[in-house]
Amino acid sequence: MPNVRVGVLASGRGTDFQSLVDARDRKELSADIAILICNVPGAPVLERAKEAGIRTVVVDHRPYGKDREAFERAVVKFLREDRVDLVVFAGFMRLVSPYFLREFPMRVMNIHPSLLPAFPGAHPHHDVLAAGVKVSGCTIHFVDTSVDGGPIILQKAVAVMEDDTEETLAARILEQEHLFLPIAVRLFAEGRLKVEGRRVRIRTAGLRLPPMA
Repeated sequence: MPNVRVGVLASGRGTDFQSLVDARDRKELSADIAILICNVPGAPVLERAKEAGIRTVVVDHRPYGKDREAFERAVVKFLREDRVDLVVFAGFMRLVSPYFLREFPMRVMNIHPSLLPAFPGAHPHHDVLAAGVKVSGCTIHFVDTSVDGGPIILQKAVAVMEDDTEETLAARILEQEHLFLPIAVRLFAEGRLKVEGRRVRIRTAGLRLPPMA
């Protein structure tokens, strides 16, 4: 059976993308990273992909203005050309429309730096510190039409320290993102995920997951 083909969408530095490349190189991914699509010309993630031997495409969202679907149609064209089975948002700073999700139903995965459903949106670390909570973390979930509200696949809790800043908290959570995102992709690639309404059931037979608490 051929490996699942993964298309990654990213907008920035690409450290989550790099975690997938590193897992691939360690032969821990059970999937092929077929293409990286970036919406920001010159973003560092593009160089990471080129060094990893992965096809790169830039689809700048700005010329499309407010026509989100037209931008997405251009992206989907490249994903279809590369026969992508799973789309992974790895620091992709764009909301997607129902059109995109219809093209890849429950086959779009996102990583968010909080324990959803708490603190969705673009500024979770600021919101966590402002709320005074003691635990944050990261969440890998399937994308639906809500904002950071799709069915949750994996989560990892990270303690909030008394002297944390947004930067220090973000750095510790990012370490866990790099660990758990490749695991989530592997679970999908090995057919271990089953979505039942809001719940994602994981078949763990023969596989040991790291602790999430």
